[in-house]
Amino acid sequence: MGAMLIATWNVNSIRARAARVVDWLVREDIDVLGMQEIKCKPEQFPVELFEEAGYEIIAHGQGQWNGVAFASRLPMTDVETNFAGQPGFLKGSEGADLPVEARALGVTVDGVRLWSLYVPNGRALDDPHYAYKLDWLSKLKHATSVWQAAHPDTPLALMGDWNVAPTDADMGDPSFVHGLSTHISQPERDAYFAFAELGLVDVVRDFVPEGFTYWDYKQLRFPRNEGMRIDFILGSPAFAELTTAATIHRDERKGDAPSDHVPVSVELAVADDEDDLDRPMIF
Repeated sequence: MGAMLIATWNVNSIRARAARVVDWLVREDIDVLGMQEIKCKPEQFPVELFEEAGYEIIAHGQGQWNGVAFASRLPMTDVETNFAGQPGFLKGSEGADLPVEARALGVTVDGVRLWSLYVPNGRALDDPHYAYKLDWLSKLKHATSVWQAAHPDTPLALMGDWNVAPTDADMGDPSFVHGLSTHISQPERDAYFAFAELGLVDVVRDFVPEGFTYWDYKQLRFPRNEGMRIDFILGSPAFAELTTAATIHRDERKGDAPSDHVPVSVELAVADDEDDLDRPMIF
């Protein structure tokens, strides 16, 4: 058996951190990385640095906000920008036909279906963005259910910045208060755990039971370890069966100009075949 390393990372502006991301990809020998908050249009993405390291880029972005992308050393097919039924949002507007934000990107790599997802923040419990967040997660669940029914044997992973801390142990930021704050409200947690009804599981948790993936830049949150665990890889049963290891790369929050999130990676056991001989070698 061989191995495929898959990761997710909210990079918080790829143009500001491209060299750092590429360095990490090469150092950790990552095959496929799903990125969130790239904060650029596809034509602005610093593709050259990634291509020089042997990675192809597919990006779905809209300027200074949001944006998702994949970097892969393996061919990517069946590209989808947005999932079926993905709701839109425009501040101060309601109804249908609202602009759909660049928050979801799907690709297939070596027979594995991957989605890079940037779940809406919610902003505040009484903000329209909170209702949008819950609707977005509900529509994602429905789209996932329909897709799984059509492809029951295909390994599937929904990965990215979920903007939900599912358990109290996942929230270490004292500025978030039950009953007053997003990320820890019961409706958000219910929306997250609803994916378990589809058989999806957090494939990282068994390997890394504790640990945060995000620390705010303010109030010395990282030195005090007052973070939260909001970046997840939820895998279908077929995906979970292939998962042999997982890592939260905490040290990537250190150093010069880090993202406020760190990468999360999993290792999949994949069958060796002649195609492996064609995979680029990174030295």
